[in-house]
Amino acid sequence: MTPLLLALGGVALAQTQGIFTCVDKVGRKLTSDRSIPECLDREQKILNPSGTVKSILAPPKTAKEEADLEVQRKKEAEIQAQLEEEKKRDRALISRYPNKTAHDKTRAQTLAEVGQVREMAATRVKELMVQRDKIAIELEFYKKEPESAPAVLRRRAEENTRNIAEQRQFMANQDKEVVRVNARFDAELARLTPQWAQRAAVSR
Repeated sequence: MTPLLLALGGVALAQTQGIFTCVDKVGRKLTSDRSIPECLDREQKILNPSGTVKSILAPPKTAKEEADLEVQRKKEAEIQAQLEEEKKRDRALISRYPNKTAHDKTRAQTLAEVGQVREMAATRVKELMVQRDKIAIELEFYKKEPESAPAVLRRRAEENTRNIAEQRQFMANQDKEVVRVNARFDAELARLTPQWAQRAAVSR
């Protein structure tokens, strides 16, 4: 191939791929019709024949950069998955509670159920307190010598004390359940309110 043809071929290649330019590590500005070996570790600009930037050829990433990029990709994927899960929960939530009335009704029912269970425990405590008074009357006979009280009576007193403590702890747990239930419904209400408003606006 003649020098003229080679030159013409080089021009055609440069016009197709673009003109590569960069500044190497010693500060020299280099230009070529293909990727410049001296700048493989740095950014190379690919110019149009007019001299405008067509694209930028970034240097290959180091192992650390690749690892960091993979970590970033995983974080972004996790965030996206979380957003999708939240959207799914929101759709299920508004399907269950199409309006505030439905949500308020379910909250009231749930709290009523918790209240009923607590009331049963409170009633049981009252019964145990009556039993405790009766046991105390029987133990009164052994006040001067408690160790002489029958083993059966002492066991009844111990069981009564333990049962009262358990029922009171159960009541305390139900009080915590009321707080938890209200917190859950409050959180749901915060998510549902803008959705209800959006639906109302669309239906107008």
